[in-house]
Amino acid sequence: MKKFIMLLAFCGFSAAMMAQTEESYPTLKHGYIANSFWDNWFIDAGVSHLAFYSDQEHGQGLNKDPFWTGRRSWGFEISLGKWVTPGFGLRVKGQGAWGTQVNSVTGPENPTFNQWSMSVQPMLNLTNLFGGYKQRWWEISIYGGAGFIRNNDYDAIAPLFEVGVFNTWNITKRFHINLDVYARMADSNFDGVEQEHYQHKIVDRDNIIGFSAGIGVNLGKVGWDKAPDMDAILANHKAQIDALNATIAALEAENADLKKKLAEKPKEVVKTVTEFATTSVSVFFNINKSEIASRKDLVNVKELAEYAKANGKTVVVTGYCDSATGSVEYNQALSERRAETVVNELVEMGVDRDKIEASGQGGVADLEPYPYNRRVIVSLK
Repeated sequence: MKKFIMLLAFCGFSAAMMAQTEESYPTLKHGYIANSFWDNWFIDAGVSHLAFYSDQEHGQGLNKDPFWTGRRSWGFEISLGKWVTPGFGLRVKGQGAWGTQVNSVTGPENPTFNQWSMSVQPMLNLTNLFGGYKQRWWEISIYGGAGFIRNNDYDAIAPLFEVGVFNTWNITKRFHINLDVYARMADSNFDGVEQEHYQHKIVDRDNIIGFSAGIGVNLGKVGWDKAPDMDAILANHKAQIDALNATIAALEAENADLKKKLAEKPKEVVKTVTEFATTSVSVFFNINKSEIASRKDLVNVKELAEYAKANGKTVVVTGYCDSATGSVEYNQALSERRAETVVNELVEMGVDRDKIEASGQGGVADLEPYPYNRRVIVSLK
């Protein structure tokens, strides 16, 4: 008999583990499971609008506002990147544009030059870093970068440094649109104007303010699987094990009681069975659950139901919770749900619903160990 009880307990524990994997398990806010190298890549392409502003303009008395000097132009850009983690990524961006020569801003002519650039940009996803990883409609990232920029008309090339804010709106899991706002600084004579002394100051910076709008596509697997909160899962498993141990102890106690009755009245087998059928029986539950922890608890309930049907008895179902956990209101509602679960089982066994009285008594602390309190008692009236 003891081996049979242990086998039932093991089956119940295995079912609980399977249910845990099927249900949504607790996860860490900032935890994630790393993907392969080929996942979370993205390609973006867009149109940019730039405002050129160099230090040479100070010496010419031009307006310092880059959006009013007239040195504005359109361009295009394309980038390839990868999110290494939910909060950190890296991309390479190439850009081509037309520019206006600084000395011709106020003149009758407006000669332009062609330029292109290439830069590497580490990126920080602020929404994931501060809000925890999850799928979002809008994400904002900041980045810095370095590279080079070339003026094709003047055969000039210069180092390039930049900072920016990158906004992404996820239209679908695979496609997104973006808005990129940035400031760039190119060293030396990028725009074709030689270094000069303006008011005893050496001029050697060419600045660009710009924004771009475009579309993008995500490559490989998109996103990350959230990392499970193992502490919470292990605590839940421990509670389930405690409940199973309590169920085993209750069954062993019932088995010992039956053996004692059989030993005292070995010739009154029928009477012993009748007394057992009219004795209150318990059905146990796991912490915070209204599903029966082990179907084997229904064996004695079945015997009691058969006796009630045969003798026209009313079945009394009373639900309880462990008062050590949960509020008074929550435990009252949970005890009622547990009682209703057993009522449904009795109806399936053929007991008339009108012959069942059900109630919930909320949280109690009258049994030791405390998992015994998570139960429903079934008796006859």
